[in-house]
Amino acid sequence: MNIPLLRMGDPQGFSPRLIAEELRTTVDDVARSTGLGRDALVRKDRVGSPRTQTRLREMVEILNRVAPRFGSELMAYAWYRSEPLPGFGGMTAMHLVREGRAAEVADYIDAVDAGLYA
Repeated sequence: MNIPLLRMGDPQGFSPRLIAEELRTTVDDVARSTGLGRDALVRKDRVGSPRTQTRLREMVEILNRVAPRFGSELMAYAWYRSEPLPGFGGMTAMHLVREGRAAEVADYIDAVDAGLYA
């Protein structure tokens, strides 16, 4: 099962509340995990902003890509937040996403899938 990406029929897109529910955490924690301020995820005028939606999409896409190898979204989220990635100076996927480097995380996942990293 993938993390819910969108609120059905909602033009604002990714739902911080649905993501938090699926990950059994809080919207505040989702904000920290994406490098966004709490207001970006709770104020209606900011939830739909391109920056907010991009960060939420990046995190969800990464989690959805790695969840099958960990067996659940919760384990994928634990990996995202805590496992240092080789070649990134001890940074986790979360740190890289927070710095706007989600494409590098995706490239790393692709390399692992191709067998370049053990």
